[in-house]
Amino acid sequence: MSESNATVLVVQHTERGGPGRWEEWLGEAGVRLEVVRAFEGAPVPAELARDGLMVLGGGYLPDDDERAPWLAPTRALVGQALERGTPVFGICLGGQMLAQVGGGEVRGAYGSPEFGSTPLRLRAAAAQDPLFRGLPERPTAIENHVDRIVRLPAGAHWLVESDACAYQAFRLGDSAWGVQFHPESSAERIPHWDEERLARHGVDRETLHQAALDAEPAAIAVWRRVAHRFAARVRHGAP
Repeated sequence: MSESNATVLVVQHTERGGPGRWEEWLGEAGVRLEVVRAFEGAPVPAELARDGLMVLGGGYLPDDDERAPWLAPTRALVGQALERGTPVFGICLGGQMLAQVGGGEVRGAYGSPEFGSTPLRLRAAAAQDPLFRGLPERPTAIENHVDRIVRLPAGAHWLVESDACAYQAFRLGDSAWGVQFHPESSAERIPHWDEERLARHGVDRETLHQAALDAEPAAIAVWRRVAHRFAARVRHGAP
């Protein structure tokens, strides 16, 4: 990989909700991450002065400003990226935020929650998408959500669905992607999840962990490819 000056600004909302293996994969493809640990009080920039933007997951709704006051400036960055065509990748909360800023709708504690390694289905639109084209029709990814997108923005390209959650991945314009699942997350995170919370939803943490370990080799191949493709989009616009 040739040298690149491309940098992606990453907004992190929780202690354990970092960029995970995407930091390594984007680095392989010549993109550096600048992580803002907003949950610790690190200021979210008022201006998006980087080549790309990633907004990670967390236990908030996109406009939960009272509990997480950094969400408002993060939404502003997403809006700037959409206006300018700057590459964006939103994960879980980040994907919901992209949908909301783009004119869609998100609801809290709505529908059936999803936890652990989950089968997904690529839709027809994925075949023409710069990141999702040519992927296996039924990949898996780790899920950890009770909130969800219930309406995509007008003009969004609906890319991926699951049995329990329709809007698993979408694209706005040419360079903004949102996903409900966690392509950055590995099975090793699951033992740190809140066991009591999972039990309330009728799922066992160790069972989730084992299933994710079994699915991980195939999932790594899929989401590493997507990360590299996103990096290429970022580098294309970088100096």
